[in-house]
Amino acid sequence: MSRPIFEVIALTAQDAQAAQSGGADRLELVTDMAADGLTPSLAEFAAIRAAVDLPLRVMLRIRDGFAPGDLDELCARAAALRAEGADEFVLGFLDGAGAVDLPAVRTVAQAVDGCRWTFHRAIDHSADRAAVRAAVAELPGLDTFLTSGAAAGVEAGRSVLAGELAKAGEPGYQQRILIGGGLREEHLAELVAEGFDAFHVGGAVRAAGWDTPVDPAKVAHWRALIGG
Repeated sequence: MSRPIFEVIALTAQDAQAAQSGGADRLELVTDMAADGLTPSLAEFAAIRAAVDLPLRVMLRIRDGFAPGDLDELCARAAALRAEGADEFVLGFLDGAGAVDLPAVRTVAQAVDGCRWTFHRAIDHSADRAAVRAAVAELPGLDTFLTSGAAAGVEAGRSVLAGELAKAGEPGYQQRILIGGGLREEHLAELVAEGFDAFHVGGAVRAAGWDTPVDPAKVAHWRALIGG
């Protein structure tokens, strides 16, 4: 198996440098974790891009929850980020019934046409995750689902994750599974042994929550546990 992907959430250039130093392969860029991660400012993106040479996936989300909010604003932010050099993104929207908001996802995906992107953990909060996968599977650029298998996190979603990995390559299951959301160190050995090859953390590589920066030693520890 090729080297597993290890993605770390970065809020600042300091976070980004620490994550790269510790062995992260890719960064997810967000701001405002009190709202579960929103689109960073153009200035913050530019600072992070100048500080590291890792791939950067930028969150496209302007409000708490999974409704898209103002699509014109979202697309304008995407365009500005692309002009600044962003070429990978993270997005995903649900409607009030918990189904994928396909018109919104399509609109934002078109705004980042030609870029690779992740459908984030909105899938874990959806009413029917198989329906979400089927609806978005053929959208250009989608190469990853960030998921813990359940809204409550990896511990609750293990059987769902295993079932989805078993369907790899089937329609709706061709994208990489990036495991994140309640992921703990003790999960890693079994998940790697089962064949999962992409992992995502944020708070786990910080000393004391989101008010503290990424710790390169903690990143290196996770990197060693993941392997590669």
